[in-house]
Amino acid sequence: MPTDICEIKNQSPAYENVDLFGSDCALQEAVAANGAEATAALSEFGRRWGSAEMLEQARLANDNPPKLRAFDARGDRSDVVDFHPAYHGFMAESIAAGLHASTWRPNASPADAPAEVARAARYYMVAQVENGHMCPITMTRAAVAALATEPVLAATLLPKILSRDYDPRLLPLPEKRGITLGMGMTEKQGGTDVRANSTRAERVGEAYRLTGHKWFMSAPMCDAFLVLAQAPDGLTCFLLPRFRPDGSVNALHFQRLKDKLGNRSNASSEVEFADAFALRVGEEGKGIRTILKMAQLTRLDCVISSAGMMRAALARAVFHCRYRGVFGKHLVDQPMMRAVLADLALESEGAVALTMRLCRAFDASKESASEAAWARLMTPAAKYWVCKTAPNFVYEAMECLGGNGYVEENALARLFREAPVNAIWEGSGNVMCLDVLRVAKHHSDEVRGVLADLAHEAADLPGASATANTVERMLATDAEADARNAVELLARLAAAASVKASAPKIIAAAFSRTRLSNARGTIWGTAALADDERHLLLQRALRTS
Repeated sequence: MPTDICEIKNQSPAYENVDLFGSDCALQEAVAANGAEATAALSEFGRRWGSAEMLEQARLANDNPPKLRAFDARGDRSDVVDFHPAYHGFMAESIAAGLHASTWRPNASPADAPAEVARAARYYMVAQVENGHMCPITMTRAAVAALATEPVLAATLLPKILSRDYDPRLLPLPEKRGITLGMGMTEKQGGTDVRANSTRAERVGEAYRLTGHKWFMSAPMCDAFLVLAQAPDGLTCFLLPRFRPDGSVNALHFQRLKDKLGNRSNASSEVEFADAFALRVGEEGKGIRTILKMAQLTRLDCVISSAGMMRAALARAVFHCRYRGVFGKHLVDQPMMRAVLADLALESEGAVALTMRLCRAFDASKESASEAAWARLMTPAAKYWVCKTAPNFVYEAMECLGGNGYVEENALARLFREAPVNAIWEGSGNVMCLDVLRVAKHHSDEVRGVLADLAHEAADLPGASATANTVERMLATDAEADARNAVELLARLAAAASVKASAPKIIAAAFSRTRLSNARGTIWGTAALADDERHLLLQRALRTS
């Protein structure tokens, strides 16, 4: 007797074996507009990460979260975190692709291809598949900026950080083929206010002994961690390796792994230090200044990742609606659904354009004071807007699939749980707004210059000039209560200018008109778009060969 008693009809096929680069017009144009046109290599990367195999491995990595083995069979502390092989596979893939190291090019010249943009295109595609493993990838890459304050230590570690060989073995640093670095900043009593940290650092010769705790220690499987602790001269940054110089296991005692809403494939832990060996990174008392060198890069990756998740949700929604029929038409041809999908597609266009423009500013900041100013102002603004937009964006895309989107067999459920993390990690929305206010206060001439450039670049777009004037006025008041409004407008203005530089004129005009000039509802699908604008947006949203 057959097990199926009815023929399955009107279900969309599996979203798999997709070229994540070749099917994404907005990404291709944003990458080209910002100077990194490696189309063939990016398409090869996109096909690999969009394959059925990689999508299935992502499911496995998230369905089998890591487990802590705090003690061995004899009762001795082991403090080991076990991961599913799929997680290790993603780490090996990303490290082999250089996502942790490709931007650190000591001999690069300004004429070389933009490393940040080229990396971001890959990172954006990876974010559409599996986000959990990207935490240690991001922190390993960003830690180099902080380690640069200690040249001797950096010279020792850099060859292993830059290695493309993923080595998950728990061994002392000298015995590893390649290493990853994690981070531990926040404590129970302080959270964002790291100045309230109570972990103590006692100087012992050239090293220190740390006693205290961390409420969140990201990626506890890493080979070493950057942490903050109170040294004799104040809050200081330290490198805390898993092993002491004599080869014994260092005194990092993992208490438990966090049971998180999302980010399930990755481990986050609570940890206590009991006279743990550590090396100073940067001057005593300058810990925040040292760690901020790292935070700029981790925040950039939050932006890229959230924009990638938005893209993943949009692509799946459009794909489903092209196949699914209802009331005699495909969903994509129903007027209200077209309005929703086009509005989502337009927001995604703005997010990826702004993201790649921000990466270009990072690339050019060493050679250009104006680009450095752009990156300083727009990093917190872009993180605020893109990362806070992503959760509601993913929810609306999920609704386009109806009940099919709400079940675990569909990746949208995982994306929805994952989407909030980047708005919280590396500084919440309010912290980002405070950072923008701080930049506006201490670099007021630079901020006026950035706003003037944005107004000039977007001069012929609806609402751009008025928005630039409004933002300048609001930032000049230094009013915290109005900061969220000012920062969102700033990010939208920068996105409009970025879309204009990369996308067709009709897309830039539609973005500016509906995001700057005219009010739109709080729900997706309320933007006043013309039929030809919706048609073009939906064509671009998921290109098929």
